[in-house]
Amino acid sequence: MRPEPTSPRAPMPKPPAHAPTPTHHLVPSPAGRLHLVAQGHGPLVLLVHGFPESWYSWRHQLPVLAAAGYRAVAVDVRGYGRSSKPGAVDAYRMLELVSDNVAVVEALGEESAVVVGHDWGATIAATSALTRPDVFRAVALLGVPYTPPGGPRPSEVFARMGGDEEFYVSYFQQPGRAEAEIEPDVRGWLAGFYAALSAGTMPPPGAPDPHFVGRGGTLRERFPAGSLPAWLSADDLDFLAGEFERTGLTGALNRYRNMDRDWADLAGHAGAPITQPSLFVGGALDASLAWLADAVEAYPKTLPGLLGSHVLDGCGHFVQQERPQETNRILTDWLAALPG
Repeated sequence: MRPEPTSPRAPMPKPPAHAPTPTHHLVPSPAGRLHLVAQGHGPLVLLVHGFPESWYSWRHQLPVLAAAGYRAVAVDVRGYGRSSKPGAVDAYRMLELVSDNVAVVEALGEESAVVVGHDWGATIAATSALTRPDVFRAVALLGVPYTPPGGPRPSEVFARMGGDEEFYVSYFQQPGRAEAEIEPDVRGWLAGFYAALSAGTMPPPGAPDPHFVGRGGTLRERFPAGSLPAWLSADDLDFLAGEFERTGLTGALNRYRNMDRDWADLAGHAGAPITQPSLFVGGALDASLAWLADAVEAYPKTLPGLLGSHVLDGCGHFVQQERPQETNRILTDWLAALPG
């Protein structure tokens, strides 16, 4: 089924003069429908966002990839934006999200795609490449390194982190708990969350870690107060906040509530490498690189098709938004080097 055009609902950067105009579509998926924004013509590049974001996190990449000769498509992951939001918690398990990615490729009339993901989107992209190598011919991971399935049960690992404090993933597990913190002031919470993980606004060394919650406290108590990070304008924040004010946060948070299910679902892939051509881009100030340093060191075994691994100095978690020009150059060079 071909995508159904719909009216644009968000501002976009002005595309280069030689890049086609972006278009919004709704396509069928196992979730019901998925919203996507497409720009350009050529080999398909599927862009998958993380938490708490939307297709809009790829606004700087869409026109550049289109101008470089690719069909760039940024999706709203199920539970976000204008995509369907199933009610069951287990509808957000990883293999369901992989099936959504496959459905997008099919709905666009393609047989294969390069998949690029950031944050949770990186893990979704990696799992898509791992479990459906027949569809995803190459994979780029931004922010979060690849760790093969397996190891201890995730909930047990997170429960041991932080000592007297609670790791944010554990804090997100109980339905309604994080929603009660976020939803009364979505815009303010998002502003603090983005600032806490971005270069230039993240808490200084020695300050309470915003990835942890004091017993009986909230994440927001650890967020820095003050100006927005340099990459985020007031208009950008208005758009993102508007999406979550309309949809709520439950669909987005349900991704975290399936990590033990994912662990069981993917047990048959324990320790498996991703053999397709791959790319990693991270920020030197991103806590993910400290927590998962061993995963990066293991890339010769876990990503044997790795064509580039880049850590951007002075960059936080939101790689493609904090450093769009550098990220775009890395992505387009990598795409150009992929085998036909």
